[in-house]
Amino acid sequence: MQNMHRIAAAIVLAFSSISVPALAFDAAPAVAAAPAAAPASAFDLERDVNSALKIFDVPGIAIAIVKDGKVVAAQGFGVRKLGEPAAVDAKTLFEVASNSKGFTAAALAMLVDEGKLAWDDPVTKHLPGFQMHDSYVTGAMTIRDLLTHRSGLGLGAGDLLWWPTTTFSTDEIIEKLRYIRPATSFRNSYAYDNLLYIVAGKIIADKAGKSWGEAMHERILAPLGMTATTTSLAENAGNPDVANAHSKINGKIAAVKSMPVPNAVGAVGINTNAEDIAKWMMLLLDEGKIAGATDKDGKPARLISEKQARELWTAQTPVKIPEPKPALAATKPNFSAYGLGFQLRDYKGMKVAMHGGALQGFYSRVLMVPEAKLGVAILTNAENGGSMTALQWRILDHYLQAAPSDWIGLVSRVEQDQHAEEVKKQAKASSARAAKSQPSLPLAAYDGEYEDAWYGKVTIRPEGKKHILSFTRTPDLTGELEHWQHDTFIVRWKERNFNADAYVTFSLNPDGSIDRVKMAPVSAETDFSYDFQDLSLVPVKPKEAKK
Repeated sequence: MQNMHRIAAAIVLAFSSISVPALAFDAAPAVAAAPAAAPASAFDLERDVNSALKIFDVPGIAIAIVKDGKVVAAQGFGVRKLGEPAAVDAKTLFEVASNSKGFTAAALAMLVDEGKLAWDDPVTKHLPGFQMHDSYVTGAMTIRDLLTHRSGLGLGAGDLLWWPTTTFSTDEIIEKLRYIRPATSFRNSYAYDNLLYIVAGKIIADKAGKSWGEAMHERILAPLGMTATTTSLAENAGNPDVANAHSKINGKIAAVKSMPVPNAVGAVGINTNAEDIAKWMMLLLDEGKIAGATDKDGKPARLISEKQARELWTAQTPVKIPEPKPALAATKPNFSAYGLGFQLRDYKGMKVAMHGGALQGFYSRVLMVPEAKLGVAILTNAENGGSMTALQWRILDHYLQAAPSDWIGLVSRVEQDQHAEEVKKQAKASSARAAKSQPSLPLAAYDGEYEDAWYGKVTIRPEGKKHILSFTRTPDLTGELEHWQHDTFIVRWKERNFNADAYVTFSLNPDGSIDRVKMAPVSAETDFSYDFQDLSLVPVKPKEAKK
């Protein structure tokens, strides 16, 4: 895939300049020959967005900009679905994925205001069955820790429990946390995760006595007048003004199906539009006040106290700053951290609170500059981080009165160079493989059931002359095994828009039996929520028949 892939989760972060594997995380881009600050024409939102649509191959974008307490832009560009004329407008709904994390953090802040929990309460106080792999971490983990990506879990650890669409319940996902081994010590370093936001969502649901989605509607969306915003794909049914998902298939943009992930609420779940996301940014920029609303005493109405609103944007976990490539040197921050549901950095000497989101066919980014009372939201129906990155710097430069730079051109060239490097890497790997080597065992010997401690079972079965690998709790994760070299195969997923083919390597015991199976993404452009490398699959031994 040409563009750095989604998720996961989830999830696109935006600490640096180009988005890399997500369901959602940004890293330093590949080398670009372009100068760091190329001359550029004056800012023109419509021209700039339409240029980004074309250059980055994105079907549709919605933009919301708020400044000094007013909405200065809420509009759509391009189309909802390739091949159809319906245009994106200010009411078009987009999945915003991990931008849902800010809503989860805000709901917890409201519970803190109400005295129903404290940030530094142990999680087990509110969720007695909660358990991590390490007993000390289980007892020490706080509500604050759930939101700050410092648990010791590796990047995207356990995301295969919810991505792509799985049959695990939310409670099952939380229960399986105890089987996921940490990558580092507790509170040692930053590593983005989704599962602990699912735990946070569960706590909110338990306190509300209703689902996370219902709690969001009642406690945040309705008071803010975000009447079009939904908390599940099911709620979008019957609404014609919904953006369609788009992914690259064999390098070409195409409309694809959305992936419902109802078991991951808290980490993802919000679907919104330009008009509604503007109201969300206004709340945050005004430190918890509801725009235009008053309480019974005639004072400005609040959703969140000033103290807790500030806590959301207070640095909690330091984040290492990667060295940007020369073309994007001007975007390097002086500080980078994660707060509570928001990423924190600086730009042009001003603090920026932001977050990204990524799910199949959708990328989003929300940025707020409190000192300038500026908020920018960019919603897209494609898996491309470059379009958002280029537009965010164009918009910020304009409203922060910085000299314009040709960010669209600069980011585009960096993205192209980055992809070219990955293509070169793949070609090198292909030329270096032992193409004439043979598997150690007959192909039928690799068939069977394999089990991982946290995910569960994966099967390999014959289908005619083919051998099909399937994740038993993930219906769409099924594909054909293709021999690569020695005892390593590649699984080619039937859903080609996943862009997540993986190596499957069998390790043998001295007697020639299979000891275990490891997997790893073939491409560095694979979304990090496809955490195949965290699996350790062992053969399931057949149960002995009762005598």
